Amino acid sequence: MPQLPYKVHELSVGQLSARSGAAVSALHFYESKGLISSTRTAGNQRRYSRDALRRVAFVRAAQRVGIPLAVIRDALAELPDERTPNRADWARLSEGWRSELDERITQLVELRDRLTDCIGCGCLSLETCALSNPYDNLGEQGPGARRLRVDRSAQDAEGAQRRAGDPQGAAGRQSGTPGGQNAPGCCPDER
Repeated sequence: MPQLPYKVHELSVGQLSARSGAAVSALHFYESKGLISSTRTAGNQRRYSRDALRRVAFVRAAQRVGIPLAVIRDALAELPDERTPNRADWARLSEGWRSELDERITQLVELRDRLTDCIGCGCLSLETCALSNPYDNLGEQGPGARRLRVDRSAQDAEGAQRRAGDPQGAAGRQSGTPGGQNAPGCCPDER
């Protein structure tokens, strides 16, 4: 890792990348999300203050444990005068994130256990599989779609008429309804 003289108070994006281990593209992304900030030189080059190193380290550590960037940004915004987070800030914030991480760990353990069961049976049943169909409440009502019911027989009749080159359908013109939905032969009982 390249050492910077202590008198250097501003870092270029390349220097910040080399010192923090974050890619230049990641630093630009962090800046676009409001996690770090820069100033511009007369030549329109980004310059970061030295405290950006700690902010980047904070962001990367939080990301490593699975904290979303939006949550990290909100945590940084809570700091007075948008100062650089210190050890006490990390301790306080990480304690708040602990319950969320514990919940995720529990969910992952359950998923892992279900995966093992699923690999054991190999069924991948859409009715009973804990991976393909977890907590299926609508399935208790029976097979098929529950939120959107469509009369398939009417759709099938319309599709057949369109494929035959009759966009409105001869049956539709006879019955006076678009697509022939009430026409003879379109209801399952009449077939």
